[in-house]
Amino acid sequence: MVLQICKYGEKVLREKSVPVASVTEELRILASDMLETMRKARGVGLAAQQIGRTERMCVIEIPEGCEDDEDELFNAPVAMPLKLFNPVIIAKEGSQRDKEGCLSFPGVGGSVTRAEQVTCQYLDENNRPQIISARGFLARALQHEIDHLDGILYVDHLSAVERLTFASKLKKLAKANGGVR
Repeated sequence: MVLQICKYGEKVLREKSVPVASVTEELRILASDMLETMRKARGVGLAAQQIGRTERMCVIEIPEGCEDDEDELFNAPVAMPLKLFNPVIIAKEGSQRDKEGCLSFPGVGGSVTRAEQVTCQYLDENNRPQIISARGFLARALQHEIDHLDGILYVDHLSAVERLTFASKLKKLAKANGGVR
């Protein structure tokens, strides 16, 4: 089922997620619905807050060809799509700066600096603890979605100059969606 995506200005996007006690059948269905929603919107990740929920969960699916050869090889052991419950980044290395966008910010995209490599622990949909290490675009996606779960939006990472560039768009988006910035 395709769900409605919350846009910048909606209060839920600034709320911190609540850890799930256990991955239930309801949450597995929700994760599948989130994947369907993300794919229809042509995104690569979606966090619970983006569909108006506060469970600590997100989904990610990096299409083939989005990574450079070296990062693709490094990330090869990570099976897509990812359904992550209670994800936490436990280690970061290096730095990368690249353009990002977000399904909650239509028409807004800017350059963000993030760690080049991350290690993340989470529960899979069978309640099994998992740990993955990722580089490049997948590392960026993990950081972006986990930020959502902590009430942090990618625009919070933009430089002051880029924020000024998008100020009028952000103001209009916030006003149209409840006014929370």
